[in-house]
Amino acid sequence: MEKHVLEVSQAFWKAMENADESRMRLYCDERCQFVHIGISCHLDKEAEFYTSGTFKPIQITFHDQKVNLFNNTAVVLTDCDYALLLDGKETTHHFMVTEVYLFEENWKLIQFSFTALVY
Repeated sequence: MEKHVLEVSQAFWKAMENADESRMRLYCDERCQFVHIGISCHLDKEAEFYTSGTFKPIQITFHDQKVNLFNNTAVVLTDCDYALLLDGKETTHHFMVTEVYLFEENWKLIQFSFTALVY
């Protein structure tokens, strides 16, 4: 089961990187909440950030991903360096991203939170 959750996580990351709104929506619950440095939003706004080019990933380097399963809930911790153009300005952060997935018929992302790491 952990392997399947990681496959969904990696597919979601790829959809974000490619600004593929339909694929982003495929892996998310419509009520999914996103938390960034400075903003919190729902799926519609998050998808808009990527499709409009406000967030334009340059390079995402994954260091590690771990899955913790709790019945029908999975928490994925993704340690990554995330370089992107943010409103046209390049920025890079080392993040621990907390991804929470709920299994009903499929694994669906319900929470995606970026936490900047300072080491």
